[in-house]
Amino acid sequence: MFIPRNVEIIEVGPRDGLQNEPEPISTESKKELIRQLSETGITRMETAAFVSPKWVPQMADANEISQYCNELGITYIALTPNLKALERAIEAKVPQIAVFIGASTAFNKKNINKSTDESLLETEKMFEIAKKHGIFTRAYISMSFSCPYQGEVSFEELDYVCKRFVELEADEIDVGDTNGMANPKIVYEKFSKLKNLYQDAVFVGHFHDTRKMALANTLAAMNAGIDKYDSSIGGLGGCPFSPGATGNLATEDIALMLSEMGVETGVSMEKINKIVPYAKSLSSRVK
Repeated sequence: MFIPRNVEIIEVGPRDGLQNEPEPISTESKKELIRQLSETGITRMETAAFVSPKWVPQMADANEISQYCNELGITYIALTPNLKALERAIEAKVPQIAVFIGASTAFNKKNINKSTDESLLETEKMFEIAKKHGIFTRAYISMSFSCPYQGEVSFEELDYVCKRFVELEADEIDVGDTNGMANPKIVYEKFSKLKNLYQDAVFVGHFHDTRKMALANTLAAMNAGIDKYDSSIGGLGGCPFSPGATGNLATEDIALMLSEMGVETGVSMEKINKIVPYAKSLSSRVK
């Protein structure tokens, strides 16, 4: 078994964890969650999304949240699904942005009403602009293993998107099990192939716990050489465009597993565990 010495845990609870909550969450409550997380040893967080409040009302306060993150002096990521969103992020002085494209064209059509190729074309322009402004670029590949609208997603479909992101010089490529239907075997196989094909690329694992396999899939990805993972405090989350998908891999779970394995994360288990009740109190879906 390959076990890395160090693993980066990237907290996505303030954005991915809360975006699909049906009841409004106050901006002050989100700020408090971010503040508490910033004191745990976590060095990066995904905190906001510059999306239409009509479609994701929970993220309507992206500007104010970004301003707060700037005041805290933390490194944070904001989701920017299109050029208009990128413009807003630049104005807000966001240090890192994330774009997302599904390996499944069916998912792209449902999610953003564009084909995979149309999405990649817009991403090309976005990366060019972001790099001119010195902004770190994260590229999400959603539905990398299976899709609720088309079923299994082939490695060729995943590689088609990944190869283009590599060509566009994404700073990191986040491979997502967006609906939580992956298993350790397919996770190991796909990540191993990607690592072999793109040896200089930086990959991140993003797992949902729909079938309680998120930790097992993380271990499989680690064996393939992946040393960066997204997680969400309290296991909060769920994709609004992926029916049936439940929460993300819980930050407290991955931090505990890695600690027990002797892997350095820089994250304080004591501080993380103290935050979990507060994080769960913000959700009407996770208790």
